[in-house]
Amino acid sequence: MNFNFEGLFAFTKSIFIKMGCPEEDAQTATEVLLSADLRGVDSHGVARLSGYVRLWEAGRINPQPNIRIVHESPSTAVVDGDGGLGLVVAPYAMKVAIEKAKNAGTGWVSVKNSNHYGIAGHHAMQALKHDMIGMSMTNASPLVSPTFSKERLLGTNPIAVAIPANEQPAFVADMATTTAANGKLEILQRKEEQAPSGWIQDKEGNPTTNPYGVKEGGALLPLGGDREHGSHKGYALGSIVDIFSAVLSGANYGPWVPPFVAFLQPDPNPVGEGIGHFFGAMRVDAFRPADEFKAHMDNWICRFRKAKTTPGNEKVLVPGDPERELEKERIKNGIPLLKPVENDLRELGKKLEVEFSL
Repeated sequence: MNFNFEGLFAFTKSIFIKMGCPEEDAQTATEVLLSADLRGVDSHGVARLSGYVRLWEAGRINPQPNIRIVHESPSTAVVDGDGGLGLVVAPYAMKVAIEKAKNAGTGWVSVKNSNHYGIAGHHAMQALKHDMIGMSMTNASPLVSPTFSKERLLGTNPIAVAIPANEQPAFVADMATTTAANGKLEILQRKEEQAPSGWIQDKEGNPTTNPYGVKEGGALLPLGGDREHGSHKGYALGSIVDIFSAVLSGANYGPWVPPFVAFLQPDPNPVGEGIGHFFGAMRVDAFRPADEFKAHMDNWICRFRKAKTTPGNEKVLVPGDPERELEKERIKNGIPLLKPVENDLRELGKKLEVEFSL
């Protein structure tokens, strides 16, 4: 069933206000969260809303944080999120990166003491309107085993890069450093479907297609799935995200990253504060004239779209194409929600006395 975007937006914003968020923060958090649903990343949209509420109820989210810069240079900063919603902390930090870039050519911000920040692509895309290249990454709950291990030491640790063009839509790459994000498993569980081969391993390190494999003590696999298919590269990428986001800022890293689910307690001996993020903004005209660059980006994009296809495939996609097409369709026709997600939102509305009538 499809739900009206404006109705879902109003409901979600009301839930954040019920949590104690100031209206401006509730607006920001809702914009970030709903951007995932619009772009087809259903695992990171309103399906996550009750998870944030449970973390708040457990005292692990500060609804009125004092977000601030605690260390900086002309082109860099460390931001302390004060335990706030990552959906609010991340936009603040990205704005800092953009302002740094306006003055220094590039801006780089590492964040500590935050929480889950939604989809990485939303934050990277904030740089586009300034003729800048945007970067966004975050570490996450340890659900991923390094190549050759059965221990869970990394998160899905996504990376997003947004690059402006002129007449063509922007190039937007937004990807987990695992074969699939954990939210994809949650969707499979709701649909009662098996996981594709190469996504997860069981608690003994053996391949499995059981979508509950991670819940039963197994792990997600790095991008590539196994060594023969390049999982060591996915492991390296996830490690880079972890180090940039947390070791650099003073957040928790590796197995010490706090779990997103409220029923699991954070490590009693943390090595840092909260979850970490990392953001970058680069002024295009710090490298070459922006109009010249964007004209060549148009040329790059058009050439790749014209690439000869393999049998059975109609066209070559440029990163960002599927999400942009879905956003147009969902703004017009509404956002589809699986029945378990709809039921979850209705129950959440009852509990917090927010009407769910869309």
